[in-house]
Amino acid sequence: MYRHNSKVRSSPRGSSPPDSPPSGDPGQDLGSGNPDTPRQRSARLTAFIAGGVVIAVAAGGVVLVPHWTQAAKSPSKAAAPSVSSVAVQRTDLSDSVSMDGTLGHGSPRNISSTSDGTVTWLPAVGATVSRGHQLYRVDNRPAVVFYGSTPLYRRLDTVGMVGPDVRVVADNLRALGYDIGAQPPVGTLVTLSQADASDEAAADTTPDVPQESEGSKASSGSPSPTAPTATESSVPQRVQPGDSVLTQGLKAAIGRWQRAARVPETSVLEPGDAIVTTGAVRVDQLKVKSGDAASGELLSVTGTGKRVTVQASEDDSSAVRKGNTVEVTLPDGTTVPGRISAVGTVIRPGSEEGGDAGSDPTRTITVVLDEGKQSAAVRGVDSAPVQVRFTGRTAKDVLVVPVGALLALSEGGYGVQLRDGKLIKVTTGLFAKGLVEISGSVKAGTKVVTTS
Repeated sequence: MYRHNSKVRSSPRGSSPPDSPPSGDPGQDLGSGNPDTPRQRSARLTAFIAGGVVIAVAAGGVVLVPHWTQAAKSPSKAAAPSVSSVAVQRTDLSDSVSMDGTLGHGSPRNISSTSDGTVTWLPAVGATVSRGHQLYRVDNRPAVVFYGSTPLYRRLDTVGMVGPDVRVVADNLRALGYDIGAQPPVGTLVTLSQADASDEAAADTTPDVPQESEGSKASSGSPSPTAPTATESSVPQRVQPGDSVLTQGLKAAIGRWQRAARVPETSVLEPGDAIVTTGAVRVDQLKVKSGDAASGELLSVTGTGKRVTVQASEDDSSAVRKGNTVEVTLPDGTTVPGRISAVGTVIRPGSEEGGDAGSDPTRTITVVLDEGKQSAAVRGVDSAPVQVRFTGRTAKDVLVVPVGALLALSEGGYGVQLRDGKLIKVTTGLFAKGLVEISGSVKAGTKVVTTS
């Protein structure tokens, strides 16, 4: 109740009351000088209750709005949060997380020379080098770019050599327009041959590959001890999927390719003659200059397409998977779809004292942008900060309401309130984008109360 602190002086009998009541006295009828009547006190109590009570629950932004019978409008100036009704919807709901990323050309790869000598030529930083073009020169011998996944790890010089490195050479020379002849099919047994690889007649026609199938081996009989064959000391190799064979035709193609490159035509390929990459490369950095010794790292390269690199903790990226689609917000404010092309985990070693286990593992996430939807502003920059939105869990065909429609129930859990005041307990699921998945005695289209 309001407390009256002002003293009221009684008027002499027959005198008139004051012209106006003293300020700050809402609790008495000063015209008569008598205390409040029961009816007056009841009216003020009703006005106080009509103001309502709103309790805000900080966690999750849930608002508890008790249901009461509407009374007279309170004269208080403090306005209660407005409420409205919304229909329960059935839809798909996905949560997402945004992380900072760097737009560029991806992580660089260091290129080292496999041959001794002197660096005699290097490309310019930012140059693009595609299949069949030189990446650098050592002793004036070019190292060209071949596409593939297996590097050249040995000297290819003998007819009958089998392996995935031979396949890289065969595929690239064929792509560059050279006729490499026929290749033995998968499953064929092939032995090394000491035949003269410079025999032009054999090289320019059909491949001369000594082959030995299991059937022909049984029918050909044993070789004469006085006339040993060139394959006696060789162990047959079976052609596996992904392999190719160094045939006479392929060796001849190597020679013609060397002639076009203006290098000695030996029909022999050294490991340093070709640098195998997954595609065209962009020169990122030069680590030596022309005239330096060709030892160690010479330069670094990246892919030619734009990439986004994200450094994330293992917990933040636990739902990230290779092949998932993402949305990238570019520096000019536009969004471009992308795809996760690689997820690599980096574990830093502990201290030398052995007492520290090192920092937590981190993940490097590489995102490939959709080339057809890149803006001109992006094509013109080499590096820029971006935002990457990763989609995590997805709930299909579920009922959802705004988070503001949830009511914290006194007995625990949550409920929603119908427009007629009835409370219905619900079970919550996925929270995402200001919505929450619910289940219970509700259905799509039901109107529930929510904060606005």
